[in-house]
Amino acid sequence: MADDLSFAAAYLDEARRSFRGYKRLADGALAQVDDRGFFHVPDPESNSLAMLVKHISGNLRSRWTDFLTSDGEKPDRDRDQEFIITSANTRDDLMRRWEAAFATTFETLHNLTPDDFAKTIYIRSEPHTIIQAINRSLNHISSHVGQIQFAAKLIQSTNWKTLSVPRGKSAEYNATKPEDRKIKAPTKG
Repeated sequence: MADDLSFAAAYLDEARRSFRGYKRLADGALAQVDDRGFFHVPDPESNSLAMLVKHISGNLRSRWTDFLTSDGEKPDRDRDQEFIITSANTRDDLMRRWEAAFATTFETLHNLTPDDFAKTIYIRSEPHTIIQAINRSLNHISSHVGQIQFAAKLIQSTNWKTLSVPRGKSAEYNATKPEDRKIKAPTKG
């Protein structure tokens, strides 16, 4: 049992780190794009950055609110509306939702304990272990954060500021001490 608890504690630490990392990458990409780029829809089958922010926010709010006690698909969530941008969906409004959704996620993850791993939670009435639910959310977020980075990079073109090791700089990066390897995301200018 002690090994199970230490695994659960280590897994929770890694899940918290991963969510923070994905948010940091998305924030760094979003900060580089002006409002025009934020709302740009490349084609009818693609999502704008605004849509991705709205969708991720809705998903995280639904999944992580009352995580242990209610179904992860909340009755007040309208997923289809997350892919429709209206005049009420300003960038400030969408980013407030984004921050609130991540705050809920981080608070819930902070409050989870290894003992919670024995519980079953539900998403769309389907049972999930804590690990399954966290992995499901991490996988979902990682795919959309990749989309955000890719779209922002296309929008920014030669003005893109890399959020990872720059091309041609791998050897230089590898030669630095691990504690000096932090890559700072650009801030909105």
